[in-house]
Amino acid sequence: MPMLALAAPKSPGPRAGFAHRRRVLLRAHDLLLERRELLLDALQTETGKTRGQAFEEVFQAASVTRYNAVTARRVLSGDRRRAGIPLVVTTRVRYRPKGVAGVITPWNYPLSLAAMDVVPALAAGCGVVQKADNQGALSILALRGAFIEAGVPAALWAVVTGDGPQIGGAVTNGADYVCFTGSTATGIRVAQQAAENLTGASLELGGKNALIVLDDVDARRAAADAAYACFSSLGQLCVSTERIYVERAVAGPFLREFVAATVRLTLGATFDYSTDVGSLSTQAQLDRVEEHVADAVAHGATVLAGGRARPDLGPYFYEPTVLTGVTPAMACFAGETFGPVVRVSIVESEREAIAAANDSEFGLNASVFSGSARRGLRVAARLEAGSVNVNEGYRGSFSSVDAPMGGVKRSGLGRRNGPEGLLRFVNPVTISRATGVLQLPRTSHEFEALAGPLVLLTRVLKGLRRR
Repeated sequence: MPMLALAAPKSPGPRAGFAHRRRVLLRAHDLLLERRELLLDALQTETGKTRGQAFEEVFQAASVTRYNAVTARRVLSGDRRRAGIPLVVTTRVRYRPKGVAGVITPWNYPLSLAAMDVVPALAAGCGVVQKADNQGALSILALRGAFIEAGVPAALWAVVTGDGPQIGGAVTNGADYVCFTGSTATGIRVAQQAAENLTGASLELGGKNALIVLDDVDARRAAADAAYACFSSLGQLCVSTERIYVERAVAGPFLREFVAATVRLTLGATFDYSTDVGSLSTQAQLDRVEEHVADAVAHGATVLAGGRARPDLGPYFYEPTVLTGVTPAMACFAGETFGPVVRVSIVESEREAIAAANDSEFGLNASVFSGSARRGLRVAARLEAGSVNVNEGYRGSFSSVDAPMGGVKRSGLGRRNGPEGLLRFVNPVTISRATGVLQLPRTSHEFEALAGPLVLLTRVLKGLRRR
């Protein structure tokens, strides 16, 4: 089958101006909040998550929109830089929109993941072609509708759906910059295709996120927070926890409280705030969860909580599951489950916990729970992950839209959010101007006459610590 060609929207470039884009995006922000009930309904229908966890996503999309609206001018308007030879030349850096951003988003967090890539692209002056997963397309179209009504030209943000390998390849080939969120295997193919076109890319890929419980915690509070970190959106979140390492001194109390907190979670498919945990999104997700748990049990793991599908509640429900005794022979030891399954391991020391947490091909998110802020921060600094939360699972870093978000190792490259998220979509252009006050040398004699003063100037600037 020939590769599908997509007509890309033309970038407005700088013509629309920061002030105009700011007004439009702030209006979109207001519309997202006004239409939150519609957006919540769409999210719950497509993803199976609870009302509360769907609200987190709507709030995140609105926060991202507001941030980029008010920050784009400061980050992207350009500035003056130090010239190579003061008085002779002046140097400035300006930013030019790259053109068309190709954005490929998954089904699990359609609103927030779309907003984190699409909105900064629009704020930077780019057009967007977004390949939406079929499972989340209605939520994305509802999101896009608010931006169109706010004043974004409809042709500037195109949304396409269809077969991933065919449509996704067309988006990548036609883009001036590529944003991808999904599996590591697919992300590698996207990166290879972007490289063939000499196109930049940011990739948020898989994770096997670790949470360390140190021996100075309040066991009950840590267990309640850990349960949310593991089972929010039924584990279908790239930054949710799948591995817990708890120091032996607190392992008994923590495990008792953690199992109790897990068992207390209320499962259900209600369109209100009465449930704690919703449903998996697809049969494929359910199959993967069942395979990982069955494999672990067959190889000797112990189920402390959950471990069962719940077809009585709906076709894709599965109980939040806590496993111990998981070994490297089991699929869920190192492979991403992306569902409501967490393995708990007891470690003898802080050092062992850090080593175990870092012993992964992934490095997206990590967490440290400690009764000491200083100790928690010290351990956090030694973890190999793009984001680390202290005494929280993921919401601290995930909601900090002024800070970069992304992974290390096989969890991806590039960053979304913060100034880094905006700078993805522009090319810096260095502009230097001869002042005319003095002239650069053009002949050997002029070089000879200027060499001494330039050396002296360099030494003076070094002494002033300005260069």
